[in-house]
Amino acid sequence: MTPTRLARTLAAPEPGWTTRADAVVVGSGIAGLTAALELRTRVPRVLLVTKAELSSGSTVWAQGGIAAALHPDDTPAAHLHDTLVAGGGLSDPAAVEVLVTEGPDRVRELVARGASFDVGDDGDIALTREGGHRADRIAHAGGDATGAEISRALVAQIEAVQDDPGIEVIENALVLDVLTGAPSPSGQRPVAGVTLHVRGAGSRDGVGAVLAPAVVLATGGVGQVFRSSTNPPGATADGMAAALRAGATLGDLEFVQFHPTVLWLGAGARGQLPLISEAVRGEGALLLDVDGHRFMPAVHELAELAPRDVVAHAIVRQMDATAADHVLLDARSLGADFLRRRFPGITARLLTQGIDWTEEPVPVAPAQHYHSGGVVTDLQGRTSVPGLYAVGEVACTGVHGANRLASNSLLEGLVFAHRAAHDVVARYPGAAGAPEPVDRPGDAGLVAAAARSRVQRVTSEGAGPLRSAPSLERADDLLARVTTTAHRDGGVVADPQAAEWETTNVHQVARALVRAAWVRSESRGGHFRTDFPDRDPAWERRVTVSLDDDGTLTAT
Repeated sequence: MTPTRLARTLAAPEPGWTTRADAVVVGSGIAGLTAALELRTRVPRVLLVTKAELSSGSTVWAQGGIAAALHPDDTPAAHLHDTLVAGGGLSDPAAVEVLVTEGPDRVRELVARGASFDVGDDGDIALTREGGHRADRIAHAGGDATGAEISRALVAQIEAVQDDPGIEVIENALVLDVLTGAPSPSGQRPVAGVTLHVRGAGSRDGVGAVLAPAVVLATGGVGQVFRSSTNPPGATADGMAAALRAGATLGDLEFVQFHPTVLWLGAGARGQLPLISEAVRGEGALLLDVDGHRFMPAVHELAELAPRDVVAHAIVRQMDATAADHVLLDARSLGADFLRRRFPGITARLLTQGIDWTEEPVPVAPAQHYHSGGVVTDLQGRTSVPGLYAVGEVACTGVHGANRLASNSLLEGLVFAHRAAHDVVARYPGAAGAPEPVDRPGDAGLVAAAARSRVQRVTSEGAGPLRSAPSLERADDLLARVTTTAHRDGGVVADPQAAEWETTNVHQVARALVRAAWVRSESRGGHFRTDFPDRDPAWERRVTVSLDDDGTLTAT
């Protein structure tokens, strides 16, 4: 591949207003809300920035549940084992140990904050099983509305303290760039705050700057980098791209989890697609090809409950073998009453598409769902940029490795947001400690919003569930042809505004992801190379990407 250069900042107007905070939290999913709540009582002033409304984080869409060793017969050690197996040899055992040992207490704290999980006849939290788990350890709420219930409880906690002068919430705000100060003798540029664009509501609007010594990114995943995804429209990789431009190291970008059972709505479907929770297979639903043949028992000992990458790849191969564009999920044996009670949201959503899954199988196919990679952090959520933290899906903590174990994502956001918030308190005494922002070397960039569908198509075709050197090289070449400056031949092709900034983020992360996938010449977890179909022990290492001062993308 030819060298890749990316912009170090977004092309944007100069900030029209400035404020200060002790810490800035970006994002309002489980990770961002938890971090903000933990910081609120421990620092004088925390600013919570969310891209849309407070309750619009990706957590709302989580159907299956949150995994933790809550049952007396289960143990953190067993949870650790299952997580490491799913991670394909690339999970960091220390990070997984933090997750599984601290997870149960964090879930109990979540209950104390008002989250109401489904309970059994004994009054204890009801636990079920999902793919890759060898014990019942998935807590759920409202049957298949776990994320919505967790989000409701945490948002209620934030709303209850919004009159507190120690916390400010800015909704409808897109963070543009992480500000950095002058480099230290070692070359590191510490965090100085963020620039953001507030769209039309509240006392702050337009582009502004928040100066702070600590920034916690909790901006979610990369769903809109791909043509079809279960992620909401706002998942445009904003935090990951901003961290990359600020000098942070990204890792494991090639490990993209494609959810095996996403409702197939036709070849022309785009954007956010409804997923059929893995919990459905956990309850006993079967996968059939279009000829009615059950194929998973021949693929893996856990059959339909195999890790998601195994199931997704098996579905793609079965689709190819049957010349079909989908397979079938058959839940009829579970019974109509059970399906309506256990999965009311899915039942209703399917009915809006004219599908009664109590009477017929559901057409499904893999689509982008979760990103196991992100901004590389340590066990406290610290990135390679002093003062910059990343928690939740935007982070690469080492927990997931090559493939996320089902329902570990909510737990990871909860556990590491708690850790990051407490580390911010210990390391950064107050807003007065923020360095003054200094311009970074490198170019400013802007990609026209009209190019987004092109970027998504190229990434999906080149770096989808099955990849190869030719597909990745073609994707890299096509992405390199996308214009990344606001002017071309004297004519304006893009104005600095939200859709263009988001598309620039999508484009930059797509380029980094394709490069990482090209470098890893093996198949493992969520990364499958048809030209290197086997796992290679020599690749039990992490691929990282970063930008040099001139914006050159380096993969290591």
